[in-house]
Amino acid sequence: MQTYEWGQVKAKYGWEPMYLIWTEKQFSVISNQSIGADNWTLKTDNCVAACLVLKRTILRNAFAARLSILYAPKGPLLDWENESLRNRVFDDLQSFAKKQGAVFLKIDPDIVLGRGIDLGNSNPTITSEMKRRGWVESQEQIQFKNTVMLDLSESEESILMRMKQKTRYNIRLAEKKGVVIREGQIEDLPMLYKMYAETSVRDGFVIRDEKYYMMVWKNFMSQVEGQRSEPCAIPLIAEVNNEPIAGIFLFMFARRAYYVYGMSRNAHREKMPTYLLQWEAMKIAKSHDCLMYDLWGAPDVFDESDSMWGVYRFKEGLGGEVIRTLGAYDFAPNKILYKLYADIMPRVLDVMRSRGKEKTKQGLSA
Repeated sequence: MQTYEWGQVKAKYGWEPMYLIWTEKQFSVISNQSIGADNWTLKTDNCVAACLVLKRTILRNAFAARLSILYAPKGPLLDWENESLRNRVFDDLQSFAKKQGAVFLKIDPDIVLGRGIDLGNSNPTITSEMKRRGWVESQEQIQFKNTVMLDLSESEESILMRMKQKTRYNIRLAEKKGVVIREGQIEDLPMLYKMYAETSVRDGFVIRDEKYYMMVWKNFMSQVEGQRSEPCAIPLIAEVNNEPIAGIFLFMFARRAYYVYGMSRNAHREKMPTYLLQWEAMKIAKSHDCLMYDLWGAPDVFDESDSMWGVYRFKEGLGGEVIRTLGAYDFAPNKILYKLYADIMPRVLDVMRSRGKEKTKQGLSA
């Protein structure tokens, strides 16, 4: 989510990508208009920090001044243990937000606060600094605060042994019952979206329209046969007798793999295709020199009351470790506008989610 490619996806949906670069002596802001896919380069020799910021103009006709909201998904990127660099980046981010006329700037960097479900905040220094600077924990958490991470640096045998016994059994069961995994191609994407829509209706979560996912998936899929550029995405499809029954998208970037989208049908669920899909994803990620596999999401509260509890138990069975991160924090140059936005936006989002669910159902029945 801090890649050039992600910025280009969001540029198609009303966001303006802005690329912030820190070198030893300079802070630069590169606009989307000044670069193109053919000439995008970043000399990293002197780069000490970087941040993709997405900007959206709001209420452009309601006020004399053009207001905006800013979001740095999973950013900024820097050595968070370097106090002087940390302070420099925060100073520049806050000045940047003010100059952009932002209601707020939201960041949610992968700053690890703790490991395991029983650990509290083990890194209070950064959060204390941010609060002194006026940053507040966001009421709107865009990404998951917690995730489950798998170590891929060991052998396949060691990875299997870290899994729960039931998980290993289900992997073998899927193979025995005739589940076959193959890499998907561009022509498989409409089918995968339909399966994803079926999953969202069955499990009660909101997804976007088909055009959006086509944009994301095609933008990250390597389309040069025999070559893999970074970042890239590989769709994996589970089939029984050539019938697609489940799928996932494996993203890879900077020696880390990510499981972001998963979909399945009700048919043949007893054959445990999702277990074999994840095992195949791990093996492919290892073959591309990935050291970690981010299973993308874990509960906020680790008990059965959390809606993600069942998903977490599945990921836990794969042998992963819970990683707790900072979550989203907002810096608001204008506190009054920020309060108005924070009061109104949750209600707007509830309406949008409700409409989105209904639209997905209608699309499936069409």
